[in-house]
Amino acid sequence: MLARLSIRDIVLIERLDIEFATGLAVLTGETGAGKSILLDAFALALGGRGDAGLVRHGAEQGQVTAVFDIPKNHPSTKILAENGLDDTGEMILRRVQLADGRTRAFINDQAISVQTLKAVGAALVEIHGQHDERALVDAATHRRLLDAFAGLEKDVAAVEALWDARRTANTELEEHRAGMERAAREADYLRHASDELKRLAPKDGEETSLASRRTTMMQGEKIASDLREAQEVVGGHHSPVAALSTAVRRLERRGVNSPALVEPAVKAIDIAINALEEADQHLQAALAATDFDPAELERIEERLFALRAASRKYSTPVDGLAALAAKYAADVVLIDAGASRLKKLEQAAIEADARYAAAAKKLSAARQKSAEKLNKAVNAELAPLKLERAKFMTQVATDEAAPGPQGFDRVEFWVQTNPGTRPGPMMKVASGGELSRFLLALKVVLSDRGSAPTLVFDEIDTGVGGAVADAIGGRLARLAGKVQVMAVTHAPQVAARADQHLLISKDALDKGKRVATRVNALAADHRREEIARMLAGAEITAEARAAADRLLKAATA
Repeated sequence: MLARLSIRDIVLIERLDIEFATGLAVLTGETGAGKSILLDAFALALGGRGDAGLVRHGAEQGQVTAVFDIPKNHPSTKILAENGLDDTGEMILRRVQLADGRTRAFINDQAISVQTLKAVGAALVEIHGQHDERALVDAATHRRLLDAFAGLEKDVAAVEALWDARRTANTELEEHRAGMERAAREADYLRHASDELKRLAPKDGEETSLASRRTTMMQGEKIASDLREAQEVVGGHHSPVAALSTAVRRLERRGVNSPALVEPAVKAIDIAINALEEADQHLQAALAATDFDPAELERIEERLFALRAASRKYSTPVDGLAALAAKYAADVVLIDAGASRLKKLEQAAIEADARYAAAAKKLSAARQKSAEKLNKAVNAELAPLKLERAKFMTQVATDEAAPGPQGFDRVEFWVQTNPGTRPGPMMKVASGGELSRFLLALKVVLSDRGSAPTLVFDEIDTGVGGAVADAIGGRLARLAGKVQVMAVTHAPQVAARADQHLLISKDALDKGKRVATRVNALAADHRREEIARMLAGAEITAEARAAADRLLKAATA
């Protein structure tokens, strides 16, 4: 429910803070006092269209903040989670309107898009007036309301799941069928290509490996003679290692008597011998690397030629030939084994269709039955609203040739305003005053199902007499027993039913140079005066006060 509404610098409102409670709150005041401004500001906080003209003259920006207390698992919390927003248990919607026309939106002080704000606002509040169409035009809304009235939400969710499964099964079937048709058109080419690539057996990275080996072999052939000559000098017959070793042994024998003279030379010669032996090992390894069979080089070159020829033929890099071979092989398998899989997918699609159709037909039957109950309940509310000759009808059109996520049905609310007239869609047939009363009857019936936690009715009692206004007030009070209701009204019969009475007035400031809208919560005596004013007009008489007392007593009886 709406707990607080704060408005800053919006049109005639400089600073306004209103606390709301459960039950029925009415807003009254003389024409032009600012009731429409208040609702426009509230709609702005709920994601309504921004307008630079809403900013109070002389201010750089206006701001509206609406604070809601919401129960756990309310649909609005799901919207928060989907947008990565924190759920604190208290929902604070804030909209800043700049004088240049730009707006900014926030939920719980986190910047969000206006679309997200609008989605959350629609889940929290419904605003209805004689010409407001938001809750009535979209036939999908009518279906949702009928499902909520009948408690069919779980059945609808089951049909949606079966619809998804049906769509998945049919998508797999169509993709497989398209693949088979494509493969069949290219069958001869695919078999030839698959066989050729299978014989070639390309491997990832093979070209790089072969080219590197080929380069090494060709370069090795050029330097092999130099390597052999160097190895002969270092470790062959002409190697100085043997002579150096003999010299070291001779010096070591003499070094017993003169170690200081001999040891440095011995160490240096040892280092030289080790270096020569290490060099010999490297030269032998290099010779081994350059040693190759010319036939192997020929085989490598033939393999590279075959791979690169296939690459040109299939317009694919050599490193992509292995993947292409796998794809062609799979396509051939699809041709050979696809028929069997096709039959399985066709059967799976048929079964998914059958499960969906059965659930959708069952849902349609439940909607037809529930539509009759909804019609009966709404029609029972019409007579006290002076629509006793009118008739409400829920049209459930079932078309199995046009399935959808929620079944086969299109649901639309129709009315017949007088006997003998042609019934039709409620928005087209009912006049403004009739429409508001049809809507109120529908909302009373659906008050605890399919309704936002806060309902706002904007002057739905316009143009009706005392008895009808009293019936409207009674139904608003009943509705307020299940959801929070706010009503902008000119009818004293409606105002008398309020749990909270807010008076909207326009006060002169700065010696009449400017005006500002004010909202005051009325206590008992002031309520009587305001209701008497609504009854009598500018001059409040004793008779008007007495009549106001009677309305207030009747409302609490």
